[in-house]
Amino acid sequence: MARYQRILLKLSGESLAGARKQGIDPVRLGEYAQQIREVAGKGVQIGIVIGGGNIFRGLSGVDKGFDRVKGDQMGMLATVINSLALQSALESIGAKARVLTSIRMEPVGELYAKSRALELMAQGCVVIIAGGTGNPFFTTDTASALRGVEIGADVLLKGTRVDGVYTADPEKDPSAAKFAEITFEEVYERKLKVMDLTAFTMCRENGLPVVVFDMDTPGNLMKVVEGEPIGTLVHG
Repeated sequence: MARYQRILLKLSGESLAGARKQGIDPVRLGEYAQQIREVAGKGVQIGIVIGGGNIFRGLSGVDKGFDRVKGDQMGMLATVINSLALQSALESIGAKARVLTSIRMEPVGELYAKSRALELMAQGCVVIIAGGTGNPFFTTDTASALRGVEIGADVLLKGTRVDGVYTADPEKDPSAAKFAEITFEEVYERKLKVMDLTAFTMCRENGLPVVVFDMDTPGNLMKVVEGEPIGTLVHG
């Protein structure tokens, strides 16, 4: 029995690169698609926002001399590429998926609207929302928080390569301890990096809980949706 009936899943572009470290790893893409299809098969409504860091990151473009606005726009297009790849992977295994874009670019994807996203989800489609917020200076973390609040998601699931929130970076500090759950306030007080501050504040102010979990382990998405205590729950 699913604990959550409607979710917003945030996937990182870097994780989509898999062992390749850049671009799209077809093995990782296929694993993600399988996990998402299994959860959709339980009747859970799914919205997805994917980052674009495996292709292009706006801030890295600034370091190379790009104008920040142009760099962020390039990053938005990178998220569209990842979204189309995920849509294709889902459809290839029999799942229904649609890409909605935050900026107009038919026929690549239909322009995002809350009502259209909810309509598609009610029809059993996985809705992949591409293009970030459609504005520069905002991350895909912020886009996922915004879309999660808009569609009335029960939870924002942040799928990463790390299995939760720790007292310190576990890849740098072997003594770092993992939280099973933590409040928004404690995250602020400890200055922990869960999401960017704009996204995190949006979740807190709108009562949208966040679960940070390891998406790279097959089966974990289903476990989180069914309420198994893996990852870290961030709540009010």
